[in-house]
Amino acid sequence: MFFTPASGRIAALTRPDIPTMELTLTLLLIFFAVAMLAGWVDTLAGGGGLITLPALLLAGVPPVNALATNKSQGMMGTLTSTVTLFLKGHLRGRELLPLMATAAIGAALGTWLVQRIDTGWLSWVIPLLLLAVALYFWLTPNLGETERHARQTEKQWALTWVPTLGFYDGIFGPGTGSFYAASGVAFRGQTLLTATIRAKLLNLTTNVASVALFTAGGKVVWALGAAMMLGQALGAYLGSHTMLNGGARLIRPLVITMCVLMSISQIAQYFGWFRFS
Repeated sequence: MFFTPASGRIAALTRPDIPTMELTLTLLLIFFAVAMLAGWVDTLAGGGGLITLPALLLAGVPPVNALATNKSQGMMGTLTSTVTLFLKGHLRGRELLPLMATAAIGAALGTWLVQRIDTGWLSWVIPLLLLAVALYFWLTPNLGETERHARQTEKQWALTWVPTLGFYDGIFGPGTGSFYAASGVAFRGQTLLTATIRAKLLNLTTNVASVALFTAGGKVVWALGAAMMLGQALGAYLGSHTMLNGGARLIRPLVITMCVLMSISQIAQYFGWFRFS
């Protein structure tokens, strides 16, 4: 795919059937606003891709390029929220380094694989997983309010769920932040706030690994990505402050809502009720 500054259009080299798209100031402002909303939601509960990825696809960006561009702007959101949380005294300590390493390895493998195999089967598996997470949080209203006994040690978690979810983020992605937070609560006994904060760092790590490989393959549409990065940065900044200033109570209902909406979106696409491409 390439962007031609002279005409202000995006065109697909291998998909001549896809219409070109005028990159007007209005369109860039719309994508900025969409990314800002997604950044706020994603920081609190995950699932921001439910907002940004369909927007890219509806605008005529081919699926692989939309996925790559979505990863690039999502990376800026997780970077902003992670830095903000770090400056507020969170996400510190060397024990986080092994978690980041295994998350990056998983994401790199997933991103490498997604460009080489058919992943259509994920269209019906992922909705079930998302609904399971939503049901888990809904049926346990007090989940994550206090720390509980951990079912796994930090090392066991780093070698199992962390790379597995990193792999998932690289190969598909929707709901990764929610999955990381849920696994932190379920297997490490963390509070939902702590698990959500740590999920930002892990999601940043997987995004960086994925974007690096997508960039090497020339899949990112940087003209759109730049505008969305700015929006994501602002939304994530606002989301981080919302989380730390009494907004933690929003996390649980947002996680449930976003998981259900993401599941409905995937089911609708699987059965062909609507298609983005």
